[in-house]
Amino acid sequence: MIVDLPDTTVSKIARELVNVREEGGAVALGRVLTLVIATSQGLEEDAIEAANDASREHPMRVIVLITQRDGESKLDAQIRVGGDAGASEVVVLRASGGAASNDEALITGLLLPDAPVVAWWPDHPPARPSQSPIGRIAQRRITDASTLPYDSGRLAALGDGYAPGDTDLAWTRLTHWREQLAAVLDQPPYEPVTAVEVVGSGSSPSTGLLAAWLRLMLDVPVEWRYAPGDEWEHGIRSVRLKRPSGDVLLERSTPVDATLTQSGQPSHDLVLPRRTLRECLAEELRRLGPDVLYGRVITEGWQQLHGTPEQGA
Repeated sequence: MIVDLPDTTVSKIARELVNVREEGGAVALGRVLTLVIATSQGLEEDAIEAANDASREHPMRVIVLITQRDGESKLDAQIRVGGDAGASEVVVLRASGGAASNDEALITGLLLPDAPVVAWWPDHPPARPSQSPIGRIAQRRITDASTLPYDSGRLAALGDGYAPGDTDLAWTRLTHWREQLAAVLDQPPYEPVTAVEVVGSGSSPSTGLLAAWLRLMLDVPVEWRYAPGDEWEHGIRSVRLKRPSGDVLLERSTPVDATLTQSGQPSHDLVLPRRTLRECLAEELRRLGPDVLYGRVITEGWQQLHGTPEQGA
């Protein structure tokens, strides 16, 4: 069910949510958190779809805020429940002009009482999420360094503006890579790693974060670089762990398939697909406290990498 509320106010939206709850009964109850999505006009549906999918694991209220600072002062809203909202209730706010001047005021009256607040910027995140109007009311703040506006300085900016409770989906996309590499090092011959090489796409900030994690965890030299676009288009390409008895190479041959090669052992074919937006969002919503490891990687680990990657093949 979709309820449109043109030229409305926050108080009217709150009353309509109560009406929807009374009509829907238990369907509108049991929310465990409020997810605030601050996005741009035309990009909101992908974020809403991911949130609806994630809501089946985390029932929640989703508030989508789309602001346009110029134009007529106006607030339009839309409430989505039932089949149009997964296991959540979605409130889409489109504010323009003077009505868009105070993000926090637009959100506060619609938050679930006594429930954690998670803020997510699918695109154009603030430089310091924790100091933004929405970030100040959120326990967790999710950005995505791979989205608009993308540039090579985004990772350094994440470290500069980091505060406990921040995270980035470029880090979440590394979960399976970190699991595979940790599993390799937990098996014989238990030799120390002496150096690491990481290669990924130029559009993949996860490449730098993986290098920073390995630098922090292994305390060895880490070389990382971006592959040319005609060689590798998306995501991480390979990780090479150098050990005295021979290298360990985990390398993707396609965006889905990878091969693990170790000295003295047969090669293993693995399924290592790029994670979907829904998977990454659902994982982040499982943790409502600070991600301490991410904080160390984006600050300490990143600083230990000593600068930018070498470009080229």
